[in-house]
Amino acid sequence: MIEWVPLGRESRPVPTPAPTPLVWAGAFGGALVLVTLVNTLVGPGRPALALTVLSLLAASLGLYARFSAAPGIAVLCWLFLNGFAIPPAGTLTWAGPRDTFWLACLLGAALVGTVLARVLHARAAYRRIGEGLGRRERRRRTR
Repeated sequence: MIEWVPLGRESRPVPTPAPTPLVWAGAFGGALVLVTLVNTLVGPGRPALALTVLSLLAASLGLYARFSAAPGIAVLCWLFLNGFAIPPAGTLTWAGPRDTFWLACLLGAALVGTVLARVLHARAAYRRIGEGLGRRERRRRTR
């Protein structure tokens, strides 16, 4: 016998991602703060360190974002990386292979964070729904 149970009565099985403008605001503010910290503590001209830090930021923001927010996260982080982490500060440049690689790294990090969040949320939802169905089955057997 199949028992239909609406999922709307209980908590949502999978949390809703954060709104895209909020995630982009976090990318803008976070990249600004992190590039400033790297330039202050280590000094400008360390793009590898700045790329690593900004990739971690992109991945952590990806945990709360939709897939459609990932390109915006990558571009905002790249703007601060290109504009302020390499001399001359405040000047945007495009060096084909280097900047393409940086954008790919930042986009990949944001997508990895988003995919990781979706997998973890799906596993948790499967466990919650599975446990709920298991409890109902046990109750039915004990009656």
